[in-house]
Amino acid sequence: MSGIQSVTVYCGSSNSVDASYLDLARDLGQTVAKRGWRLVYGGGNVGLMGQVASSAHAAGGTVLGVMPSFLRSVEGILEGVEHQIVETMHERKQILFDEADAFVVLPGGIGTLEEAVETLSWAKLSLHRKPMAFLATNGYWRPFFHLIDHVIDGGFAPESFRDLIAETSTSQQALEALEDRFVALD
Repeated sequence: MSGIQSVTVYCGSSNSVDASYLDLARDLGQTVAKRGWRLVYGGGNVGLMGQVASSAHAAGGTVLGVMPSFLRSVEGILEGVEHQIVETMHERKQILFDEADAFVVLPGGIGTLEEAVETLSWAKLSLHRKPMAFLATNGYWRPFFHLIDHVIDGGFAPESFRDLIAETSTSQQALEALEDRFVALD
């Protein structure tokens, strides 16, 4: 057993994206549920967010959504799953972090990137050692990994920083990477 019981997924809320990203989100939700892990996500019922949560729920998984009240009318709420309604984005991000043993980052925009980078920043400051897998097809996160390599090469982060993150292209690969890194960090 890996020790991972709950995974937070950061991802986009846009429906106007490549269909392969929506398929990947659905596959991740099902794969998380099959492992018996709880899926924690941003609470919306749109885009990759809605797909990952609804597929986890449909596969019998436990899902927790964390939604700021001001986004409720924009992103909707997935019926039938537990939600925590909060007032601010800061509260949302703190709960997404606190409820996770590990993180998966699906394709998304600036909000997804901001959540992932803040979580990585906290790791760099030794505030946690929770692993993170970036999951995408078509090399979506490749530029981000080039930037991380550049940061490390520039001396702004240690080589060991890469041990916390993995670049993956399948849901199975992502969850295995989390397990490998979780065990290594215990």
